[in-house]
Amino acid sequence: MGTALGAGGQGCSAGRLRRARWAIALVFAVHGAVTGSFATRVPWIQDHTGVSAGELGIALAAPAIGASVAMPLAGRITHRFGALAALRGLLVLWCLSLALPAFCPGLYALCLALFAYGATSGMADVAMNALGVETEQRLGRSIMSGLHGMWSVGVLAGSAVGTAAAHADVDARLHLPLVSAVLTVLGVLVCQGVLDLRSAPDEQPPPRFALPPRSALAIGAVGFCAIFAEGASLDWSAVYLRDVAGTSPGAAAVSTTAFACTMAVARLAGDRLVERFGPVRAVRAGGVLAVLGGAVVVTAAHPGAVVGGFGLMGLGVALVVPLAFAAAGRRGPVPSQSIAGVATIVYTAGLIAPSAVGSIAQATSLTVSFGLVTVLASVLVAAAGVLGPAQGRPGSAAAGPARVGRRGGRR
Repeated sequence: MGTALGAGGQGCSAGRLRRARWAIALVFAVHGAVTGSFATRVPWIQDHTGVSAGELGIALAAPAIGASVAMPLAGRITHRFGALAALRGLLVLWCLSLALPAFCPGLYALCLALFAYGATSGMADVAMNALGVETEQRLGRSIMSGLHGMWSVGVLAGSAVGTAAAHADVDARLHLPLVSAVLTVLGVLVCQGVLDLRSAPDEQPPPRFALPPRSALAIGAVGFCAIFAEGASLDWSAVYLRDVAGTSPGAAAVSTTAFACTMAVARLAGDRLVERFGPVRAVRAGGVLAVLGGAVVVTAAHPGAVVGGFGLMGLGVALVVPLAFAAAGRRGPVPSQSIAGVATIVYTAGLIAPSAVGSIAQATSLTVSFGLVTVLASVLVAAAGVLGPAQGRPGSAAAGPARVGRRGGRR
């Protein structure tokens, strides 16, 4: 992001900043609703395209690949068009891409559609997180956890509508384009309230493609550990309950719900924790909870205790990714480039975690796989310091975003 500002400049009122905060929160919710809508119709898409389980796995890797390839472009697009226009355009493309998989006749078309789906998702993700970080810094208090909590709310809303459509046997060629159109309109409307930041006339554009800056690598490594635990738990917790704890498939599904719900609740409540304790202590405490939860998962014999362990892991890792994006945005001259670097590492973790857990389980056992997840969660305790404010930068605070008092002054 540049330094020359439009309507969302440094002199904007407290009311304007509050509206911008809620606008970007709704952007996160719209983004999440696309994800939730697609996830519920994957079985229909598999049946319609006639792909096998293995071929579906290949196709479902395409979104992460597309996102990783395209995310470095987001900074260039934002520099060229400004934050508002870039976010609006990328969010529209992301919403429209939701309809593509429903019309794919086979594997190759599905892979191409999901590559485009992931590319637009990743670029919109970088743009909205960069604006979220900028809004947080101007407000002077933590909002990134709540923004990601709103994304989770969007996922739940989209999946609820999708589940209802699936149970009613609604053709996805009707459901997905209709939801795509509705979310596109909502996306355009909610974008009107976000900060409109523009690059200074003499500012050099970021490179089209660039390796993540070194400051983003350590932050990304912490995010990698959290997303690895998240992906492993979401994709394998039900299997763990069924195969290791010996529950029925229906009861096993409770573990996935417990993990997702505790993550959503923690993110919605997380900003208050960050305000009070700072990002480093919040992540360190979360790491302790995640390690405790992992230890319960791999040692407990009772299914209820195992479900509780997965719930603790959800609580423990929930704040890491929002705070990783916030930390990335505070480093480097081009926040969107740092965020893109962290996001690329995070997406990579999400891509490899499910297959890595499966490979280790096949060679040893699922218990050993989640032992590794627990070890990775311990990195959050040891390395949480990299998510703190950048040292030596003007205006950096010791414990996190500076708080803004009732009269707008810093305290």
